[in-house]
Amino acid sequence: MDGDPPPTQGPSAEGTNVEGESPQVEPTVETEEATITDDAELERTLGLSGGLAIGIGTMIGAGIFVFPGLAAGNAGPAASVSFAIGAVVALLVALPASELATAMPKSGGGYYFISRGLGSLAGAVVGLSLWFGLVFATAFYLVGFGYYAVDTLAELGIAVGAELVIPIALLFGVGFTVLNVTGTENAAKLQNGVVALLLSILIVFLGYGGLDAAGLLGEPTAPEQFAPEGTFPVFTTAALVFTSYLGFAQVATVAGEMRDPGRNLPLAMVGSVLVVGVLYVVTIFVATSAFGREALAGFGETAMVEVGRHYLGPVGAFAIVFGGLLATMSSANASVLSTSRAIYAVSRDALLPQRASRINLRYGTPHVALGLAGGPILVLTATGRVELLAEVASFLHLIMYGLICVALIALRRDEPEWYDPDFRVPGHPVVPALGAICSFALILFMQRASLYVGGGIMLLTVGWYFYYARDVELKGAL
Repeated sequence: MDGDPPPTQGPSAEGTNVEGESPQVEPTVETEEATITDDAELERTLGLSGGLAIGIGTMIGAGIFVFPGLAAGNAGPAASVSFAIGAVVALLVALPASELATAMPKSGGGYYFISRGLGSLAGAVVGLSLWFGLVFATAFYLVGFGYYAVDTLAELGIAVGAELVIPIALLFGVGFTVLNVTGTENAAKLQNGVVALLLSILIVFLGYGGLDAAGLLGEPTAPEQFAPEGTFPVFTTAALVFTSYLGFAQVATVAGEMRDPGRNLPLAMVGSVLVVGVLYVVTIFVATSAFGREALAGFGETAMVEVGRHYLGPVGAFAIVFGGLLATMSSANASVLSTSRAIYAVSRDALLPQRASRINLRYGTPHVALGLAGGPILVLTATGRVELLAEVASFLHLIMYGLICVALIALRRDEPEWYDPDFRVPGHPVVPALGAICSFALILFMQRASLYVGGGIMLLTVGWYFYYARDVELKGAL
């Protein structure tokens, strides 16, 4: 129509993979009311509160319900500093990601930014690694869900053995995959309800536990030595628990649906990190005030159940097992959805066969991508290796976060005509440079097995790119 605004120019994509497929590039029209592409019109209906809900809902979970026993067992009360370090790294990445998202409001998030800022090789490595990173993270959440499911049954007087943890995790992994195939709206309704109930439980429990731990309601607890093993475990624990912060970048994927993205997007990303970071630190304070590091380590993945019992008796224990069930369910469900969307974005760019981006005609969901997500998730869930799953997920995401910061520096250096973000990072280039350095540095504190697995996945993605898509060019006009 004559009154329609012209499509906004963006980064280019060309070339073909070994199957002769080319990247599918959509012309985009940006207005104050909507983001319009050939395939859809995304109305700008999300405000700041909606963006915060996405970020908080995706992140909250493991940092409160799975990690306290493992983290405090490694670093004692200083595990609170480990979570704070994770929050600082996430904040240093959130600002560059916000700028890139307002310049390129596309599905794919960090993968899209890197592929258009640093080229198709970097994009292929990050996009395919993001697929596997989310698979490892989802498997980690599902194993945590299995532990909490068994504990929930135990609190209800139904004694079952720990050998049921993995079968339950696998069963619900299949369930979440099927739920996402039947429609994103169904998955979103489940997610919103779970997050609202979960936050209510946490506010009551952490509020009471914090006052009790501080001696304002009960007797003050004699503090344990803050860093019983020294400072090094603080950093190794930070590398382990960084999985807790993997969700903040998901806010960037809805930039095209957010009102006033130049203001609301960075506030939502930074605000969600700050909110969950405070909750994580308070959780460690409450947990280590109730028990020493050795006891928490012995309780393992469900240590917070015993912390709830310590402060509020059987009611507290049940509130935590139920909250843990909701949190790990929320994280697993959101991650299945995110994994499929990562595969979908990479496939549309011809870095994977484009049949992986096929949409189910009945439900309107990428059913092939969901299958490619669900299958590997179930295989890894069956291993039950909680710490390895968490660290490999962190490794692959930290690579992406570091490269997001590098991509911003590259784009700012050359400033192509199409690059016109609504928000610009203050303190450039110091902030993105620090974000890149901190992201890569945190990897150095991971256990060797995680480094080998993560490094091996990245080498496989490089090999795949040169075999399958070396002629595909995604880089913008830098």
